[in-house]
Formats: sequence, structure tokens, C-alpha cells
Amino acid sequence: MNISQFIDHHYRHFNAAALKDAAVGYKNLINQDGKMLVTLACAMSSAELGLSLAEMIRQNKVHAISCTGANLEEDVYNLVAHDHYVRIPNYRDLTPEDEQKLLEKHLNRVTDTCIPEEEAIRRIEKAVLEEWQNAEKEAKSYFPHEYMYKILLSGKLKQYYQIDPKNSWLLAAAEKNLPIIVPGWEDSTTGNIFAGHIIKGDIKSSRTVKSGIDYMIYWAEWYMSTATKNKVGFFQIGGGIAGDFPICVVPMLSQDLGHGDVPLWSYFCQISDSTTSYGSYSGAVPNEKITWGKLAIDTPKFIVESDASIVAPLMFYYIMGM
Repeated sequence: MNISQFIDHHYRHFNAAALKDAAVGYKNLINQDGKMLVTLACAMSSAELGLSLAEMIRQNKVHAISCTGANLEEDVYNLVAHDHYVRIPNYRDLTPEDEQKLLEKHLNRVTDTCIPEEEAIRRIEKAVLEEWQNAEKEAKSYFPHEYMYKILLSGKLKQYYQIDPKNSWLLAAAEKNLPIIVPGWEDSTTGNIFAGHIIKGDIKSSRTVKSGIDYMIYWAEWYMSTATKNKVGFFQIGGGIAGDFPICVVPMLSQDLGHGDVPLWSYFCQISDSTTSYGSYSGAVPNEKITWGKLAIDTPKFIVESDASIVAPLMFYYIMGM
């Protein structure tokens, strides 16, 4: 019995049934030649979602990605420094003194996982700084994800790979030149590093890296060129800016620009444990998005109220028929 068969047989009620229904809806859209955006909030790259997401990309089950700056960089950190990571299963028991000791060892903790500063962060800093400076010399500007694509496709990091590269979702995306948007990239380690190098004078212009406004313009062009030919779905892992930024392209086009022919999203699923009563985007139920002109009354809508690190790989394997 494979994972798909297991889900078909056992996932019959409650959140289990919601998971299966959402996965079936995803498959239906793809089978109708639809296109799917996957959004990544939370620390999904450090959770090694690439083990399943990379294959989804290779199988053309994902057609665009919106992610936080942290998810963009942390997939590459894991690729080049995996063996230096430290896992702390008893992280809930750590005292402030224990946390200080991790800092002194240059280990940055994300729940139970510690990212090694020297082997991960500084290694990528060196590679990306070179790309920023080369772009500035040529008076060119690129998106954050395009710099990562350049680094990965150049092969300059291959000597440092510590996992099977087929398990890097960003490398899989780079090989397909998958459209990616990274809203709020400045709120990431690499964004902080970029600001630091501007302050130091290593980079002269902040325009060397394109901004979030540039991303929205790019995204609007992608959405209109795609959604006028194919249905486009929205698969949201977590919430936050990685989800809210790309979904807003529809009301931006229809309400702010006044276009009268903007297709709404044709599928929506969110995996989240947020509660709607707190007023957050992450906890907002799909029907709320009808009032913002993002979803239609009859748009297939799903909520899987669970931990994305548990259910997203299961859904991806179901979607791939594995």
C-alpha cells in the first residue's frame, strides 16, 4: 500500500477528509491544464519540505512559488551545510543560558533545528555578494530569487553540497526557471546582509536588488498572461506575507487598475493552525476572501487545520500518485 492508497482508505473524516478533499481538488485543477501557485510561510525549508516539493516541481505540479526570504535562503543553507546542522529535540527545556551557549557556538535556532552561521549563512553571503557586485558593475538589477538561481546554476556551490541535490526545491525551481516571488525579502538574513553591505559601501545602490513593488508588477504580468488562458489555483502553506501578497494581485488588477476581465483564483487551499478570531490573514477563512474580490462563491475552497510539516508532504505524495 503506497501513501495515496493509505490516504484513500483511512482519511475519511474531519481534518483527514479535508486533506484528501483538498488534494483531490488540486489534482483536478492540474488535470484540467490548470496552473498552481504554492506559497511558503513558516520555516518550511528548514523543515526540509524540499524532500517532496522538489519532485512536485519536476513533475510540473507546481507552476509558481511565493515564499518568504527565509524559505528562499534556508533551502540553500540546508543544501550546503546540512551536516553541520544541530537538532535539539528537547528545545522546550532550554534555559536562557542554554540559548546563550548556542549563540556562542554560532548556531541560530529555528524550533528544534539550529542553522550553522559559518557553514551556511557566511558561505552563501560570499557567493551572493559576488553576484551583487557583478550586477552593479554592469548596471543591472535582479530579483532576490534570480540571484539565488544564478548561484545554483553556476555550479560554484556544488563542492559544498551535503544533501542529494534532487531534494533541494530551489535547485529544482532554478532548473525550470520557475516564476518565484519573494515579498518582504528585506526581512530575511540575506536581506539584512544586503543592507549591511550597502552601509559598508560594498554595494552602492539598493536598486541592485529589485524591490517588492517590482515583484508585484512582475506578478501581475504573470497572472494576467496565465489566468486568461488557464485556471490558476492557490495552495497556501501557513499564511503571512507569502500568502497575502500574491493573492492580492487580483483585486489590485480589477479594483485599483480597473480591469474588467480579471479571472478570480480557481482553487484555494490553506494549511494553517491559526484561529480566525485573532484577526490575522493566516487565520482568515476562505469565504472572507470573497469580500476582497479574490475568490468567487463557487471557487473550490479547502482548509486543512493542521501542522504543514506533517500534512504538506502527504498531500504532495497524493497529488503525485505516490
